[in-house]
Amino acid sequence: MLTKLEQAKQEWGGASHIIDNWLNDRQKVLVEYCELAGLPPYSKEKQTLPSTEQVQSFCQSLVDYMSTGHFEVYDQVVSECESHGAASAKLAQELYPKISKTTDTALEFNDKYAEAFDDDAAVDFDYDLSKLGQVMEQRFELEDQLLATLHQKHLQPEVE
Repeated sequence: MLTKLEQAKQEWGGASHIIDNWLNDRQKVLVEYCELAGLPPYSKEKQTLPSTEQVQSFCQSLVDYMSTGHFEVYDQVVSECESHGAASAKLAQELYPKISKTTDTALEFNDKYAEAFDDDAAVDFDYDLSKLGQVMEQRFELEDQLLATLHQKHLQPEVE
C-alpha cells in the first residue's frame, strides 16, 4: 500500500492543494496502520498489542482521512468529472457507492476501538485490523481510479 501511495503522489502530486493534503493524510494513516499491525519496517521482535494511545491516534487519523475524502475531495473530483463528460460522470457515480461501503467498515473499527481498547476488544483486534487493512486497500484503489480519471481527462493541458 505504501508503494502505491508513492506512485499516487508522483502521478497526481501538485495537481491540487486539496489532493496533495489528502495524499499526505493517506500516508499518515498507512504509517500508523503499519505501526499498529507490526508490519515492516515497524515490526517488533516481540509482538505486543499497541497502546490505547496508539489505537486512538490511528482511529482519529482514519476518521479524518475518511472525512476529508467524503466532504472535500470527492465532491471536487465528482463535480469535475460530471462537468467533463458522461463517461467520467458515470465512472464517478459507480465508484462513489463502493467507496462509501468501505467507510462503514472503517467507522465500525473506530466505534469499537477509539474509546476503549480493553482486554475484551483486544481479543478481536488482530482480525479487525486485518479486515480493515483489506478494506483500506480496496478504498485506495477506488480513490486512485477517481483521481486517475480526473487527472487524465481534466487536469492535463489539452494538446492541439
